Amino acid sequence: MATGDNLIQVTDLKKYYNMGAIKALDGVTADIRRGDVMAVIGPSGSGKSTFLRSLNLLEEPTGGSIVFEGVDITRKKYKDASGKTVTLDVDALRQKMGMVFQHFNLFPHMTILGNMTLAPIKVKGLKQEEAEAKALALLDRVGLKDRAEAYPIQLSGGQKQRVAIVRALAMEPEVMLFDEPTSALDPEMVGEVLDVMRELAREGMTMVCVTHEMGFAREVGNRVLFMSDGRLLEQGTPEDVFDHPQHPRLRDFLAKVL
Repeated sequence: MATGDNLIQVTDLKKYYNMGAIKALDGVTADIRRGDVMAVIGPSGSGKSTFLRSLNLLEEPTGGSIVFEGVDITRKKYKDASGKTVTLDVDALRQKMGMVFQHFNLFPHMTILGNMTLAPIKVKGLKQEEAEAKALALLDRVGLKDRAEAYPIQLSGGQKQRVAIVRALAMEPEVMLFDEPTSALDPEMVGEVLDVMRELAREGMTMVCVTHEMGFAREVGNRVLFMSDGRLLEQGTPEDVFDHPQHPRLRDFLAKVL
């Protein structure tokens, strides 16, 4: 569970398109604490994925700030602890934020082991033997060690998504960002992916998860954010949000999905 130490502070975050005609994010403010399992819920088109993708600058905000480990990452340059002006290293930032998408994004021409070891070798400079040992240990953790030499086409959707999760974990991130990780899966495969996420939550991994799985949000999340029309309308514990919703839009949403 959360320690109370803020890892990411989002303040008045905006993302506009078409000269402001489309407000994908319209002034979102939220703190993500170490150990949080934050579930972001809301109707389609509410800005959930834009919010998530802004956290590691896959979407460049129009306004507001995102402070990660004491640095406002929306600024191209900032002063370090010594007062020296430093240019933001976006690649280094993304190493600290593991991202899991809806559609796996595995390289089809590489084995599962190859997919797992590519970034640790190329980006972190690990020796191949070390990267492979670490990858095999992670695959073993999700029950896929025996599939290390298989290719993505030989795996089910649930297996591919489990590989995508441990591939992100191989970079030892500070926080894991999940963008509707089960929405592209057949219903019978959803459970195996959620089980991996539950285990990560038990181990204290900081997680922000855009999800349509209300059961997961209630069971595993310690905080739930409800978004609609680019705005954060309500946030609180799962009990607050699901059992005692305050905003009429949230009550209407829950009446349709529960």
